[in-house]
Amino acid sequence: MEGKDLEFAVNGERFKVNSVDPSTTLLDFLRLNTPFKSVKLGCGEGGCGACLVILSKYDPESEQVKECSINSCLTLLCSINGCSITTSEGLGNTKNGFHPIHNRFAGFHASQCGFCTPGMCISLYSALSNAHHNHNNSLTVSEAEKSVAGNLCRCTGYRPIVDACKSFAADVDIEDLGLNSFWKKGDSKEVMLKSLPPYNPKDHLVTTFPEFLKKKKNVRNGLDHSRYRWTTPFSVTELHNILESANSGGSLKLVVGNTGTGYYKDDEEMFDRYVDISHIPEMLMIKKDENGFEIGAAVTISNAIDALKDSNFKKMAAHMEKVGNHSMRNSGSIGGNLVMAQSRKFPSDITTLLLAADASVYMLHGRKTEKVKVHEFLDLPPILESKRVLLKVDIPAWTADNESLFETYRAAPRSIGNALPYVNAAFFARVSHQMVDKCLLAFGSYGGDHSIRATEVEHFLTGKLLSHSVLHEAMGLLRGIIVPGKDTSYPEYRKALAVGFLFEFFYPLIDNNGQRICSLDSGEEKHSNGHVDPTESLPFLSSSQQVLESNEFQPVGEAVIKVGAALQASGEAVFVDDIPTLPDCLHGAFIYSTEPLAKIKSISFSENVSPPGVFAVLTFKDIPQQGQNIGSKTVFGPGPLFADELTRCAGQRIALVVADTQKHADRAAKLAVVEYDIKNLEEPILTVEDAVKRSSFFDVFPMFYPEAVGDVLEGMKEADRKILLAEFRLGSQYFFYMEPQTALALPDEDNCVKVFSSSQAPEYVHSVIATCLGIPEHNVRVITRRVGGGFGGKAIKSMPVATACALAAHKLNRPVKMYMNRKTDMIMAGGRHPMKVTYNVGFRSDGKLTALELTMLIDAGTEPDVSPILPRNIMGPLRKYDWGALSVDVKVCKTNLPSRTAMRAPGEVQGSYIAESIIENVASSLHMEVDEVRKINLHTYDSLRKFYKHISGEEDEYTLPLLWDKVEISSEFKKRDEMVKEFNKCNVWRKRGISRVPIVHQVMQRPTPGKVSILSDGSVVVEVGGIEIGQGLWTKVKQMVAYGLGLTKCTGSEKLIERIRVVQADTLGLIQGGFTAGSTTSENSCEAVRLCCVTLVERLKPTMDQMMMEKSGSVTWNMLIQKAYAQSVNLSASALYTPEFSSMEYLNYGVGVSEVEVDVITGKTEILRSDIIYDCGKSLNPAVDLGQVEGAFVQGIGFFMMEEYTTDEKGLVVQQGTWDYNIPTVDTIPKQFYVEILNTGHHKNRVLSSKASGEPPLLLAASVHCATRSAIREARKQSLSWDCNDGNRDVSGADFELPVPATMPVVKGLCGLYSVEKYLEGKICGK
Repeated sequence: MEGKDLEFAVNGERFKVNSVDPSTTLLDFLRLNTPFKSVKLGCGEGGCGACLVILSKYDPESEQVKECSINSCLTLLCSINGCSITTSEGLGNTKNGFHPIHNRFAGFHASQCGFCTPGMCISLYSALSNAHHNHNNSLTVSEAEKSVAGNLCRCTGYRPIVDACKSFAADVDIEDLGLNSFWKKGDSKEVMLKSLPPYNPKDHLVTTFPEFLKKKKNVRNGLDHSRYRWTTPFSVTELHNILESANSGGSLKLVVGNTGTGYYKDDEEMFDRYVDISHIPEMLMIKKDENGFEIGAAVTISNAIDALKDSNFKKMAAHMEKVGNHSMRNSGSIGGNLVMAQSRKFPSDITTLLLAADASVYMLHGRKTEKVKVHEFLDLPPILESKRVLLKVDIPAWTADNESLFETYRAAPRSIGNALPYVNAAFFARVSHQMVDKCLLAFGSYGGDHSIRATEVEHFLTGKLLSHSVLHEAMGLLRGIIVPGKDTSYPEYRKALAVGFLFEFFYPLIDNNGQRICSLDSGEEKHSNGHVDPTESLPFLSSSQQVLESNEFQPVGEAVIKVGAALQASGEAVFVDDIPTLPDCLHGAFIYSTEPLAKIKSISFSENVSPPGVFAVLTFKDIPQQGQNIGSKTVFGPGPLFADELTRCAGQRIALVVADTQKHADRAAKLAVVEYDIKNLEEPILTVEDAVKRSSFFDVFPMFYPEAVGDVLEGMKEADRKILLAEFRLGSQYFFYMEPQTALALPDEDNCVKVFSSSQAPEYVHSVIATCLGIPEHNVRVITRRVGGGFGGKAIKSMPVATACALAAHKLNRPVKMYMNRKTDMIMAGGRHPMKVTYNVGFRSDGKLTALELTMLIDAGTEPDVSPILPRNIMGPLRKYDWGALSVDVKVCKTNLPSRTAMRAPGEVQGSYIAESIIENVASSLHMEVDEVRKINLHTYDSLRKFYKHISGEEDEYTLPLLWDKVEISSEFKKRDEMVKEFNKCNVWRKRGISRVPIVHQVMQRPTPGKVSILSDGSVVVEVGGIEIGQGLWTKVKQMVAYGLGLTKCTGSEKLIERIRVVQADTLGLIQGGFTAGSTTSENSCEAVRLCCVTLVERLKPTMDQMMMEKSGSVTWNMLIQKAYAQSVNLSASALYTPEFSSMEYLNYGVGVSEVEVDVITGKTEILRSDIIYDCGKSLNPAVDLGQVEGAFVQGIGFFMMEEYTTDEKGLVVQQGTWDYNIPTVDTIPKQFYVEILNTGHHKNRVLSSKASGEPPLLLAASVHCATRSAIREARKQSLSWDCNDGNRDVSGADFELPVPATMPVVKGLCGLYSVEKYLEGKICGK
């Protein structure tokens, strides 16, 4: 029957699906049943943007096509019947030519690992398409910046992505765009514009709607219910009949955009029938008249925003633009949001807005339609469990005049969306001459059951004249009403936010005759942070980069585009999960422990029924007899693949479920029931203090244990002042690589196994698999082409994933793949090492340090992993100041928590920060400027030698003093420091801080192999031990080979770079690959291939000399290679570069200056500007190194300011995905971001004089944390001046420790949770 089949188009290709499980998502279908792999699964929650596609719908009546971006990971396949889908490959690709978006992303160096890039391209394309269809064809800079606000990237730091987007904006000043490969510095604007890959909407908006779908009749008939269990009613009556028939039994799921499953992941339970209510005209209408707005429940949030924008409700629309992200708003409906809030306690912004607007909702109940106010609707029993259906929302009109005020507020970790709020609020009031005639005060997301109206406060204020004391009393009432639920994080902070928002709304009306002045603060205070102001768009990001390209070793030193960047943008670059699945492939998922220390009695499934699709459940008992229970190994020992009879931490692997699909495997792992027994076991060790009590430590080899420098007792005697037994803690951080852990294992003949692993250490993966299976290493082959972000998390932690797949493939003799879901990945990842630091420091009254004694307790978790190396790593950057004398006592604690592992700058970032924290406290106790104390204690070359010995290098290599002075001038540090002081005097509710921080970061080169082979046509193939994880290793290697072979001096050899290909790592093709870690793998790999090239050039020299004698003209590369082949010259060379012991370690230097603004009411920190100057030696590729500097710095901002990675009372990780783990986004990076890569002179012991760039710049992000500390200090000083009574609720001294991460609740807590009350009390008592 026509119209009863599911039919749609992908990239213009027709797809017909005869029957499908209705819970199948569009992403599942695209990845498993089409050749298009650009659509990536990053989170499965709609929170990362890796899965975005363009959805096009055709309206036969208007003959118009409407298109928008959607999350394919949430969109149900059946809901796109009759639609057209475009992926990044559909915009452009290798065969048909790349799209200008792809080319510009590549040319602006905006793709590193490339996993997030296709989604970024779709976001930008969607913005271009919207601009074209909505207004005069052109994108604005503001729209360009916001276009990627809902996309996550962990590599780049966003700046180059924003530049690529802004290059399409009509109002861009092209000179503001950063480093790119299209023009050179000094080119005129005309040249710049001409050199960009041309974009023309007529040619490049390529999402045309296929004719075969336009002709498809009867989309209105919906799908055949027997084959799809999917029903599409086209009227309220039809919907009522469906609901009636369902009463007799069978579960129903009403669907519009299905975005709710991103938040409620347990929603995957099986429903008998899905009902798509997005085609019912009454539920899709938007009606506006003099009475107000009526908005159908199935209207998407985006469409509601568009309708409300041009009305009195524009502030409501502006607030709604902060809900979710573009693509979620394009799919999610108003009704769905309200129902989730009403029935499942979803922390909704929209319910809060509607409460303040006094809105009502209409519901279908049986054949009747009921109308109730939103606050009554929220108090009904859950309507998901009743037979009611939400039909529409009614928002009454109000007159916009001077006396009517409507404002909305929101405090969230990210300012323009894609983050749940701590609290939201919306207020309506009529105030005439300071008299409150009427007010509606709504609050939400604070941890209650749902948004509420603060009716007691409304009644109290109505009819009163506003004054300081009236407002103070109202705030006291409000504190009693906002009661967060028992498991809510930061309850006191949330109360303080609600009170702060009320203050912000009413305070400006006092003393101003009831007139609303600009906002809080004219003259004495200025504030508009929690405020959602429609006119306020994201302040434009501006940046500048200074890099020096060197041509001494061409093409080494040039800013060459990253290898495969356009391929990554189009989504054609192949990651492990993109390898086409074989027909008999099985899929794995781990069952993990939920107890920290327990005997495992049994593993079963609920009701003892195996879930659908399950083939096997493997435990340690399934490891071959000749094998071992090993899942990882380091020099410090092995780690088990599975827990044996005893589980030693929550999150430990207990078993592997193997099933026919990844979805079935994940679902089965979730349904597993593990029976534990904790009788006769001692208590688990869950803190470093417990570890000390029970002497539970890992041994640290003497070579990794920090040596003392100087005599601390003498140093303490020299001190005028001391700080004794000060202590602080540092938190953990999750890697958040965009591609989760993944592997594919294929059984092969003769007891062999071939494994594709997303790993930073294939050689170790190889060895672990062989040991586990009990087979010789030559029976194992591990292949790694590229890794979608690693940051250390794909080193040790990738080993058990690949090993488990290999074990299952070996045992079941079938291919086995595992793609870990984000929640499990986060629970098992371990992340960065938390630690507790205690210190004594001695210093003179002029700020000069004399001695430091440190005690550190490092939480390593349950396995050694690489934790015993941390003491050494911490010491490197800690010694950046001349402490006079230094002694350190470090314990690496063994606890019943997931084992921590190396994360980008492991130990170094903590060591550098420990130094800064101590310096801050020294300055504070002396009442000195902290910058002065830093400067006094910077090393001279002599003291550098004392603390770093031979690693210090030559005197001219110690560039830190030069960088310190240089950044002072380029950042206008002194002038801005004065401006900050002036700003703080003039502003009550916003405080600024500025800080300059130096870094000294020690790195070490390691032995690394390489192989270069020249093929008969003159093209070159290269293999290296290092893995391409986004850091541009392949690009630098390619440049080095072109340089090395160019020394043959053939005609045209300068074009050699185009003829070189670096191929994937294969552990049988190139052995001894080692780890890709520690920032030096790129330079080591480059040196290895340079040595290969030296050998090849030597072998080619006799042939070249002979040809030069025989030929009077020039010799081309092709001629030379043909002749060499004819003469049987060996044209394949391999080398193992082994650095010299005396110079294998060296120091890197950099200085960062950051200025921040802290909102005293919400605790939000905005980074106004960051200036970085970093010494790269002679950069092998300045574009790649610049990307590393910026990306590391922004990842550091995440560690210091945003990312909370915590465990519960059993040691199980609390954060489980993008909803509760906030990495930086485009709206959290510095508004002005200036980076200079200093190309210092000759470093004779370095690879072509270059230095590392991957990890050291992460340490510079401490400048943001220190600047925030400075701003908080100002807020605390101010708070003291308001004290009226002895009952001081906020401690406001100058001495305080700012924890890491300094999240909004932490910052607000230190600024004062009662700051607004204290301020009003000060006014009341006349201060």
